[in-house]
Amino acid sequence: MATLDTVSTGQTVSVARLVGEGATKRRIMDMGITKGTEIYIRKVAPLGDPIEVTVRGYELSLRKSEAEHVEVK
Repeated sequence: MATLDTVSTGQTVSVARLVGEGATKRRIMDMGITKGTEIYIRKVAPLGDPIEVTVRGYELSLRKSEAEHVEVK
């Protein structure tokens, strides 16, 4: 399954599941990224980190290491 860090700019994806444990998973969930949430990829920095997304109507920047824990479909 694809992860959020591999999605191209301009695409909208849905969260399939979160991979990870403890603080990392809790941090991602606290940002509003939960199963079934729609995520629009707005921009990706030139070196691939960070990734700017729109989630639940607000803009959010994610580190590539955080985006690797979000499986999408």
